[in-house]
Amino acid sequence: MKAIRDWPLLDGIVLGVLATAEAVLRAGDVGAVAVVLGLAATVPLAFAARHTLAALLTIVVATALTSLCYRGFPAVTGLLALAGVCLLLVRARMRQARARRDERAAVRDRLRELTVRGERARIAWELHDVVAHRVSLISARAEAARLSTPEQAGAGLLAIGETARIALLELRRLQDVLRSDAGDEPVRPRPGLGQLLELLDHTRESSGADARLIVSGLVSALDPGVELTAYRIVQESLAGVDGSPVDVELRFTGEDLRVLIREAGALAPDSPELLGLRERVATVGGELRTGPAPGTRFLVEARLPVA
Repeated sequence: MKAIRDWPLLDGIVLGVLATAEAVLRAGDVGAVAVVLGLAATVPLAFAARHTLAALLTIVVATALTSLCYRGFPAVTGLLALAGVCLLLVRARMRQARARRDERAAVRDRLRELTVRGERARIAWELHDVVAHRVSLISARAEAARLSTPEQAGAGLLAIGETARIALLELRRLQDVLRSDAGDEPVRPRPGLGQLLELLDHTRESSGADARLIVSGLVSALDPGVELTAYRIVQESLAGVDGSPVDVELRFTGEDLRVLIREAGALAPDSPELLGLRERVATVGGELRTGPAPGTRFLVEARLPVA
């Protein structure tokens, strides 16, 4: 940056000396006037870094007047000074454009960071709800086992152990996504696959799209965190539908749940919605794929573990 500020000063001094020499060689009887005009056409270049418009105006007027001393042709040094000011203007515009691009990139990165942090906070609260439900079950089953027969108590203790194991798994997931600066967000009721028909009805009303739900395979109980993730995937995928028929398929394979949304609303690669979905799917150990696919304009496909 220092070199950029200094070069007009050096060029202005050099061109001022050359303008004096040019006036002595070319002007003849009007040499004194030519010297003054030549200096006026070159020396302002030294101040162009701070006073660009004033320097440009002075150089243009003085260079034009030198043509009166040089039989109709302006001073060469004045033309060089004019070119120097124009070059400084181009460089200034380029620096401003680069600064604006850097600023926009910084804002975009900050927005992406805040989006991811907000999504993680929301996931953490939802997992908190799941864990709280598990702990409540443990408490209820422990009380029931205390009041039951020894045979019934043994089965109850097995159920308590399984529930505690799942709760610990949810706590580990919660630890991965929880952030200290997540903020105080109230816990909302947790939706699941049972609300998909209501979600499809809302999509039909809002977009006019013919939306249908297809369920295949042997339906099995899902971990609450996985069920919530499946619901969020469908919810975000239906948000951008444009009226085209859309199919939502839940395919139970025994080992995992495949969620497919055909003709879904297109999710941009860097959109906050897609970033949030990827965070959510990764939290439960699943996989997510989006983009055009054979037979459909846009496909959202997720694989979520059942066990």
